[in-house]
Amino acid sequence: MRLEATSKPNQYHIWMTDAELEELRRAAATHRDDLVIQLGGYVGLRAFEIPQVCPKHVKRTDDGDHYRLRIPEGKDTTGNGGKPRDAYLPADVEGDIHRYKNAEDIGRSDPLVDLSERGIRDVVKRTAEQAAEQTGDEDFRHVSSHDLRRRFAQRLLVDEQVNPRVVMQIGGWESFQAIEPYLNAPTPQVVNEAFEEANLG
Repeated sequence: MRLEATSKPNQYHIWMTDAELEELRRAAATHRDDLVIQLGGYVGLRAFEIPQVCPKHVKRTDDGDHYRLRIPEGKDTTGNGGKPRDAYLPADVEGDIHRYKNAEDIGRSDPLVDLSERGIRDVVKRTAEQAAEQTGDEDFRHVSSHDLRRRFAQRLLVDEQVNPRVVMQIGGWESFQAIEPYLNAPTPQVVNEAFEEANLG
């Protein structure tokens, strides 16, 4: 886990790996809390977007092999008001949404996670504190809901080298400038490979 200082004291941008994200998931107290972590870390939702999602927003694509998750009102980054977008929904997360909906008897038009934006942030903070206790890694105590979205973006842009325009569309970023910080932050694996290729490792 890499910590990057911010302008605020004792607040950091956290760059996690997928293994660390999975450790965070294992620390979740409930199925709902785990779903919050997945929606941030694997679907790229912002804290205020998660409470908007209802079961009816899960759509299968025309080919029948993929899923999208409609976000009714994304972030307004242009001054024109928030607009809907279709996030890519991994099959594993879709399966978890389906199981959770059935287990909790959630209606098609009811919020999947019935919490406020603040409630979502609190879930992530509590889960991160628990992960720190379970793993002994104190860096987890700094993890916020936005760090989940940061992991989502870095996985796509750096680890998988997905076309930035695709990432912008599914993640709700309006400009290359908005995703540039994620492009310029190599993962530990990328660093290791760079040194190996240079015969310095």
